[in-house]
Amino acid sequence: MAQIPNLDNAPLNLIHLREQSQKELVTILKNIRGKKCLVIDPKLSGSISLIIQTAILKEQGVELRHLSAEAIQTDCSKVVYLVCSQLSLMKYISSHIHNDTLKGLQREYFLYFVPRRSVACEKILEEERVHNLLTIGEYQLYTVPLDEDVLSFELDLSTKEYLVDGDTSSLWHIAKAIHKLEFSFGVIPNVRAKGKASVRVADILNRMQAEEPVNSPDVVVPEINTVILLDREVDMVTPMCTQLTYEGLLDEFLHINNGSVEVEASIMGGQQEGKKMKVPLNSSDKLFKETRDLNFEVVVQILRQKATSMKQDYTDVTSTNQTVSELKDFVKKLNSLPEMTRHINLAQHLTTITSKSSFLGQLDMEHTIIEAQSFDICLEYIEELIHKQEPLVTVLRLLILFSITNSGLPKKTFDYLRRELLHSYGFEHMVTLKNLEKAGLFKKQETKSNWLTVKRALQLVVEDTDTANPNDIAYAFSGYAPLSIRLVQHAVRSGWRPIEEILKLLPGPHSEIKRGRFSSSASFDTLQGAANNVDKVADGRRSLVLVVFVGGVTFAEISALRFLSSQEGMAYDLIVGTTKIVSGHSLTETFVGKMDDP
Repeated sequence: MAQIPNLDNAPLNLIHLREQSQKELVTILKNIRGKKCLVIDPKLSGSISLIIQTAILKEQGVELRHLSAEAIQTDCSKVVYLVCSQLSLMKYISSHIHNDTLKGLQREYFLYFVPRRSVACEKILEEERVHNLLTIGEYQLYTVPLDEDVLSFELDLSTKEYLVDGDTSSLWHIAKAIHKLEFSFGVIPNVRAKGKASVRVADILNRMQAEEPVNSPDVVVPEINTVILLDREVDMVTPMCTQLTYEGLLDEFLHINNGSVEVEASIMGGQQEGKKMKVPLNSSDKLFKETRDLNFEVVVQILRQKATSMKQDYTDVTSTNQTVSELKDFVKKLNSLPEMTRHINLAQHLTTITSKSSFLGQLDMEHTIIEAQSFDICLEYIEELIHKQEPLVTVLRLLILFSITNSGLPKKTFDYLRRELLHSYGFEHMVTLKNLEKAGLFKKQETKSNWLTVKRALQLVVEDTDTANPNDIAYAFSGYAPLSIRLVQHAVRSGWRPIEEILKLLPGPHSEIKRGRFSSSASFDTLQGAANNVDKVADGRRSLVLVVFVGGVTFAEISALRFLSSQEGMAYDLIVGTTKIVSGHSLTETFVGKMDDP
């Protein structure tokens, strides 16, 4: 099955977007004549594989290598580096060139930064005396379509960089990515932002439009009606909770990376011990498209029903005289057998984890922390995990959840937990705790918590959630409605104004801006904009809302957004833009540091 996702049913013309990126890369390679060795930054290889097939690269006379400290083994006289603007990589490239010079190899070197060149990186190349040997350019890849309704800006560390290091470069990158979308789909008339970083992205976007305007007289109605920008910092509760949708759980335990998971072959029914295999997961797989957003309990039932039905069909075929058309229908069903087998194997593996008492105990504790009524019970549970030396990231996730819902912990509790963590996991983790404190994720309590007010006002806890026939986004976490998606729900329905008082209780400012030719219209409360005709694109499709998560989004949140979009009376299609797909695990891991970290 194709690794590159099928984008035919995307609400926006994402195929055009992908083809544009493909064309730009092919042009770069075509302009370097003859055989060449393309050395890719390993961090970029996943993104590149979602844009262009290896076969197309090979047609350009390309030999592929991954960038590392090791010298490049190739007979090509032209070496093309495709890298992120990362200082450590400049040392690798410099050492490769020095190495070649010592060996007397005559080569031409080309360096393309993704998405843009950086002064600091070029300074290192100058210091290493290789700058003049390189032809330097940019491959402006700002957006990678991960699926029909998900765009990634591929910024792994944006939350940590912004909250801990004070590095705001990712915000410019996000604004640039949105602005590039505007050149294809028209100026987005409504911008709503919540959180420090998001409000800043909205400002940068406006500045970019002033400096490099999108002129779209031919686009009568912009294809994207509204962009809602939301800081991850505004809702760090949701990613710290265990996702309970099928795709969410796959990411929690098998780590989905660029639309596929790498698993032991034995999980997929293979015989070879210790061998790994890649399993693609995107909407090209019909069964996955049908089940990915459902609560995992329901997925198990659906797979069971499908398997039983196929078994029955097989019995009918072998025991009765079937007509040719009935046989044909049966054979057609058999075509879906590989998909069925794949998902039954994956679901079986997940069930071995979700049926463990430790997993169920952790879920209970997450809900108890969210209820915010039993401080001592929660503290005791976390204490026990630390003493048992459970994986550090597992403990930190609960600790962050506990700290946020209490607006920090009383000084005595904070100091005690800090001491216990360092004793159990080593004093090198002082850096980790410092990072978390700086980001406001594990800190001393300075003000009274307003979590209970927010929880009640936005109905974040929904009793008796029906996961099989959901009527609320809370199904994605079996009873907890993700705060981020509740905010999107309000922003789509009636703007920020009706929930202004609640927004003030959450981190960071909020803003609401009208742009382009709509900016002079009267102020607006709903997405209907200045006129109802804004709701429909020229060809009668529903208008679009782009929801951008600055700092990452989880698969369960994407599922909850898809659920919202499919609801009756919803006038908009929702499409997700994110710095990166995250889970509580991957997000927490970015804050884990060691004493020798720079």
